[in-house]
Amino acid sequence: MADTLDETFYERADAHIRLANDQLHDQTADMSGGKVSASMMYGTARFNAWVSASAHTSKESMASVRDETVEYFVKGYRQMLEANIDQYIENFDAYMKPKG
Repeated sequence: MADTLDETFYERADAHIRLANDQLHDQTADMSGGKVSASMMYGTARFNAWVSASAHTSKESMASVRDETVEYFVKGYRQMLEANIDQYIENFDAYMKPKG
């Protein structure tokens, strides 16, 4: 992904997480973490497809770098997911065990 993070990177990410948490805790809907996660992944994929399309002037141009574009986003997601899973493993008791 980006080589350097801008100063509001984590603020934007936290805003998305807050929205997901709000959806998860919506008392009027039967939401599970899996449902919220699936919607969030779809939204991210859809937005990234738009970001990619915005960088091109024709479908041919976009199609010519399709595989590289997919690889870029998949690689970035994998790096971020692995880093966050490792952080949860390292801090599992603090993050997941109830205090008491």
